[in-house]
Amino acid sequence: MTKPLLVIAAGGTGGHMFPAQALAEAMLAMGWRVTLTTDARGARYVGNFPDAVKIEEVNAATFARGGIAQKITAPFKLLGGVASALMAFQKDKPAVVVGFGGYPSFPAIAAARLLNLPRMIHEQNGVLGRVNQLFAKRVNAVACGTWPTELPDGVEGVFTGNPVRNAVLEREAAPYIPPGDYPMSLVVIGGSQGARILSQVVPEAITKLPEDLKSRLRVAHQARDEDAEMAESVYAEGGIQAEVAPFFDDIPNRFSEAQLVISRSGASTVADLSVIGRPSILVPFAAAVRDEQTANARGLVDAGAAILIPESRFTPEAVAEQISTILSAPDGAMKMAHAAISAGKPDATENLVNLVETLAKTRS
Repeated sequence: MTKPLLVIAAGGTGGHMFPAQALAEAMLAMGWRVTLTTDARGARYVGNFPDAVKIEEVNAATFARGGIAQKITAPFKLLGGVASALMAFQKDKPAVVVGFGGYPSFPAIAAARLLNLPRMIHEQNGVLGRVNQLFAKRVNAVACGTWPTELPDGVEGVFTGNPVRNAVLEREAAPYIPPGDYPMSLVVIGGSQGARILSQVVPEAITKLPEDLKSRLRVAHQARDEDAEMAESVYAEGGIQAEVAPFFDDIPNRFSEAQLVISRSGASTVADLSVIGRPSILVPFAAAVRDEQTANARGLVDAGAAILIPESRFTPEAVAEQISTILSAPDGAMKMAHAAISAGKPDATENLVNLVETLAKTRS
């Protein structure tokens, strides 16, 4: 008997590809066959997928980038991708098709819609991306990585959560050491696009802290190469012990040891914070077209696990005040850590698997 086929369609960013990878690994373990369809950008991530996953590069296009000529040809490229997906699905019929957003997911979901195959989408952020917005009313299920997620009228989402890496799951609900009269860890991270303002504001903010608090801080600050020297200089002048680097490959460990995290509110970071359970100060990326990072932060903020500071009010004085408030109140910080855990979904991958299997059984 032929194993059931799951087709996963995902755009070419880590935000789309990481949860897609988690689902692919889990479905292979359940005895399914898995095909991933993505574009050239997404192909950069396929090295982390299991060898058993069949990779198909689709001819997709976007209306969000490029000049007039590219925007004119985009519909024809997408239609070509849909035609290719239709032929592929008729040769090897998927039991379920799952889209994780991005224009490269368009052909597979559109073909599944035309053939009336079981299909669902997963949205990582608190606001639907363009392609997921288009298909939200045309799929059998909408899985939400962030809750609440803004959905079109009449669409009910299922809060599955965002799958996290095994390194994060290994530190699920790690015991939190509240602030006290001993060395404390503060982690500062931002995405590649939005890291600069953190490097401009946070070091100066820390220099404004009361001396007894400042002397107990050990800062790990992820900064872009072009901003690292500036940040290091401010820390050094303020007598602050700080490790500044363009990338930390042990973020789960650093989060688990931290008393406080200051970060952008990307979907993956929010998921990591909620699974490990740490107080945070979140700064949504203001240039995001749909302001999805504000939506991403809402769950932790509403739970009492995070303080949100919009970029318009992200000043050294404001940040210093919030750091001091959190790190001077052990009981309050502990409550924030517990609140973060309450908002977490460490079983996000399992929830996605259950949705896929339910769709397959319903149709069969």
